[in-house]
Amino acid sequence: MDDLAAARDLRGAPLPLRVRDLGRRAYEPVWHAMQAFTDARGPQTDDELWLVEHDPVFTQGQAGKAEHVLFPGDIPVVQVDRGGQVTYHGPGQIVAYPMIDLRRAGLGVRELVDRIEQAVIDTLAHWNIAGARREGAPGVYVAGEKIMALGLRVRRGCSFHGLAFNIGLDLAPYAGINPCGFQGLKVTRMLDLGGPGDPAAVKPLLVRELGRQLGLDPRPAPPESFLQP
Repeated sequence: MDDLAAARDLRGAPLPLRVRDLGRRAYEPVWHAMQAFTDARGPQTDDELWLVEHDPVFTQGQAGKAEHVLFPGDIPVVQVDRGGQVTYHGPGQIVAYPMIDLRRAGLGVRELVDRIEQAVIDTLAHWNIAGARREGAPGVYVAGEKIMALGLRVRRGCSFHGLAFNIGLDLAPYAGINPCGFQGLKVTRMLDLGGPGDPAAVKPLLVRELGRQLGLDPRPAPPESFLQP
């Protein structure tokens, strides 16, 4: 079977991907809403993609090591249930949460990671920025510096959490951590690479590339109903 066949309806058309742009929000309410959505969804629930810019926060993965949080200052550190180590979220960064029924999509976790990475690589290419993978360190890198971090969780065959894509955010808080658990890892942002600094300029292309990689049809949905599965 074609790996996208399960993500198409009986007419062969891609199934919808409901896209909700949540604007700027605190981290924890969105995290808990993702958990609730995943727990409540059923076999017929459409997949969703939530886009958000978070208030400044460090998030630590479920197996995260405290030694990678060096000096957080007054930025809160939240222990969460995704994979990976500590990372930073803040204004000027696109955080995208693809909540995908992996069984229906015919995807394994490794392939989902590959497709998310490829969507970001293809988005960067629109601005002639060469993104690349790094063996053993999920995410996307430009000249060895990380521009997109990735941490997922799968529950009941469905994904949540997602990616953090640096567009124009202040990179200074990364000095307070070992990003993604790698001492001395440098981070970068599109603004410093000749791309835009406004996430609004990047979101439509990122959504399009994610839809293409996942074999789904992105359709806007109202942000105010993001708590409803």
